[in-house]
Amino acid sequence: MTAYGTYDDIGVTLDEFVATIEIQRPPYNFFDIALINQIADALEKLDADVDCRSSVLCSKGKAFCAGANFGNGEALDERGQFKIELEEDRVSHLYLEAVRLFECRKPIVGAIEGPAVGGGLGLAMVPDFRVTCPEARFAANFTRLGFHPGFGLTETLPAIVGQQNANLMFFTSRRFRGDEARAMGLADILVAQEDVRTTAHALAEEIAENSPLGVVETRATVRAGLANRVRTATARELEIQKRLKATTDFKEGVKAMAERRAPNFIGS
Repeated sequence: MTAYGTYDDIGVTLDEFVATIEIQRPPYNFFDIALINQIADALEKLDADVDCRSSVLCSKGKAFCAGANFGNGEALDERGQFKIELEEDRVSHLYLEAVRLFECRKPIVGAIEGPAVGGGLGLAMVPDFRVTCPEARFAANFTRLGFHPGFGLTETLPAIVGQQNANLMFFTSRRFRGDEARAMGLADILVAQEDVRTTAHALAEEIAENSPLGVVETRATVRAGLANRVRTATARELEIQKRLKATTDFKEGVKAMAERRAPNFIGS
């Protein structure tokens, strides 16, 4: 196994045709423009390398990805509580970077060992397959914040779990365990937590045993137009997010989450 490039927030290695991209912002692995840009850069570099045929996307820490950090500071305040800062230009740029993830050409297996929440769930939709465990949690918790889904989830999530299951996740903001995610098709393989990475690598290795040209062309056919659909979805998502950000309910949703209590929404 050899190191592959140098990045601030991810580690990339390549071993016998399979790359590993590990997000390294423990414990919660909040993402921002810089992190998404690094993942996209790595995927594009691997796309151009004939020695790479598939990749595993994983994270170091408690969570696969607990969501977005749109501010200049940390995603947790000095009391260890969650905070949200949304700057229109930052979000718009981030979504452009996110589309790049869906433009990559080679198969990706996601190793989801912990929570994938909000925008982190959107990131978990990038891989072609997801290996997870009972301890993982999957949540599209946007409406709990008085907000609207982003990261292209209004396109990618229904495509994977069906519109009804996606609606259930969107409308309730419910957290789904790994076994529940497997039952609805959100995850493909359920194993013990300590086996998630090795199982994800085994699947990536199985893919890499096949014709690289055949796999890439087949993937291009079955995912035809996906990146453009995600681009269209994120544009609409951003417009609605901008509108909801100005509401009292959004402020209440963020405050309630920080205070770990049920929100008291008023519909304005």
